[in-house]
Amino acid sequence: MIPRKGLVRAALLAACAVALTGCISLFPKSKPAQLYRFDAVAPASRATATGPRVGVLKLNTVFARATGGDRMLGITGSEAAFVAESRWVAPASILFDEAVARVFDGEGGVARLISRGEAGSADFGLRLDMRNFEAVYLDGPKAAPTVVIRLRAVMIHSNDRSLAGEKIFEARVRAGENRVSAIVEAYNEGVGKVLTDLVGWVDGVAAATPAQGRP
Repeated sequence: MIPRKGLVRAALLAACAVALTGCISLFPKSKPAQLYRFDAVAPASRATATGPRVGVLKLNTVFARATGGDRMLGITGSEAAFVAESRWVAPASILFDEAVARVFDGEGGVARLISRGEAGSADFGLRLDMRNFEAVYLDGPKAAPTVVIRLRAVMIHSNDRSLAGEKIFEARVRAGENRVSAIVEAYNEGVGKVLTDLVGWVDGVAAATPAQGRP
């Protein structure tokens, strides 16, 4: 017969074993993922508004599930896989929306992004759908990939919900080599190009709005 103390000790050890199965190992065998982010600066060519600015209410950008998180998606032919040992420092959808805000805030162009609390003063609503946000290995898995960013933008008039404009923005940037840091640089360049084109287009649509009713 097992002594009482032995039974208690065995029960405690079993409980600890169950608890540890849900914990992350302090000594992982795999190499830890490096964290990355992309930064876009305001386009130097954006003209400063000389008249009243136009309020634009931007909704959260819609990403596909595979690309909106913190993993980088690689495409080789018909196969898709996440780039090993690499993660965005936050979900890509959040990083992208932060980059959009920085670009619009960088200079005082015609369009001014407003918060949901200011929705009543918005002249336009802006919806962004990220169709592609991936590294495509066109020449095989060992060659440098091409980062493909494809964004659909829709602007609607706030007063009657009618369509003001719709456009697809696309950037294709080949990485300098098949290394994560080079792929991230290609993402940075692609995001910068797409946002520069987007801001110019939004300013153009906003400038075509009649002056009355602007904030």
